[in-house]
Amino acid sequence: MAKRKRFGEILVEAKVVEESQLERALEKQRGTGRRLGQVLEEMGVVTERDIAAALARQFDFKTVANIARATFSKELLALFDSDTAMKKLLFPLKIEGSSLFLAMVNPLDIETIENVSFKRGLRIIPCVTTPTEIQAAVNRHYLKIVEQSHAPDSWWTVLVVDDQDLVRSAAMAALRKEGYDLLEAANGADGLKVALQEKPHLIVADTVMPRMDGYEMFRAIQGNLSIKHIPVIALSSKSTAEEEAKLLEMGYFDFIAKPINPIRLVARVRHALRIIYGTSPPPR
Repeated sequence: MAKRKRFGEILVEAKVVEESQLERALEKQRGTGRRLGQVLEEMGVVTERDIAAALARQFDFKTVANIARATFSKELLALFDSDTAMKKLLFPLKIEGSSLFLAMVNPLDIETIENVSFKRGLRIIPCVTTPTEIQAAVNRHYLKIVEQSHAPDSWWTVLVVDDQDLVRSAAMAALRKEGYDLLEAANGADGLKVALQEKPHLIVADTVMPRMDGYEMFRAIQGNLSIKHIPVIALSSKSTAEEEAKLLEMGYFDFIAKPINPIRLVARVRHALRIIYGTSPPPR
């Protein structure tokens, strides 16, 4: 059996952190009892989204986002109260057969998983998310608080499509700092589905993905009258001039080579939105 990679190794491989940053974090962590992810977050090196994606990759969990936007039955929400959801940082997602899909910040909290499983008589399927996601979901679905964003670009909706969790997480973290309303998908098929349902203002998509690659997704978007107007920025590990020319000739609005530079990504997204829609975000 292959040796499971350490949390820090996964972050370095995905270019979320540099080796020198990891070494400094390990030094700070030594003897404190704190989690490595917590130390990295305090250093400003990673975001909570990076940590969630790395946990999911390391232990083969699914990640979930935009929980507050979804609809949940009263019966499902009744499985927990708001205090328990916030204290344990969990949220019920759905029941399929005898399994309860549970959004959790710490999917390795075996004690909580076993307690919930025993009390509810259900098999627990942990799905990784962030504290911010849990807070927003509890506010909306339990406390009936609808949070209003005051960020200047908060009405722009951007869909990020990439099959690599850490790359997708890093891209979304950079865009979230600008106040954009974000959607995500892990492959072209799901990206096309989200685009049809949500009608984002812009799509940022990898070209190489499973199920339906970025090229196929782009052609499907171009062939659908309801979404063909949405600009698409291509992400590609092929950084050649030939690849860029090919993508622009296909009709992509822009091209960004991997690994993604956050500053370049934000600049290209802002440029695309302003060129296509003008300087004022449209009404929701």
